[in-house]
Amino acid sequence: MLVWEWYDWRRRTISSLSPNPGHTAVARMEKIHPEFLLITQNVDGLHSAAGSKKIAELHGNIWHVRCVAEGVVTENREVPLAEIPPKCKCGALLRPHIVWFGEALDADTVRRSWSASKNCEVMIVAGTSSVVQPAASLAEVAKSAGAFVVEINPEETPISDFVDAGLRGKSGEILPLLIP
Repeated sequence: MLVWEWYDWRRRTISSLSPNPGHTAVARMEKIHPEFLLITQNVDGLHSAAGSKKIAELHGNIWHVRCVAEGVVTENREVPLAEIPPKCKCGALLRPHIVWFGEALDADTVRRSWSASKNCEVMIVAGTSSVVQPAASLAEVAKSAGAFVVEINPEETPISDFVDAGLRGKSGEILPLLIP
């Protein structure tokens, strides 16, 4: 009950947010480059709201729920939730489709992300601390495979020493300059 009360509060908070110019710049990038894949640790759904379609959400999506009995994932944008905890049509409890500490990431999402990183020509790493694994390793995977790696972040991170270009600032301000 307490977990769902917290997620309900979080969903209500996020529901009023809109994508920033960085989100929309990334969506434009996808339209320009058909092989583009957005790999994100964000769970807020703002990339989808900005128009991105090819998304690997490593940590899940707060707007998706999963039946604990059947494992079926569905979208749920109900704010506030009518029932806490929410239940599936089958009667079982629903849980947020978010990866919690100690849980494994979705294997297919990790595979897609790793493959895209190994095969990309350019990787832009934007707005992350670059410490949460396995996402933190993807820039190194891309760099090792010969990609040009750009980091956009207000501060230096553990990957700052090996990227090809480091741009200091907010991704919502820098990305629109790179992707007009």
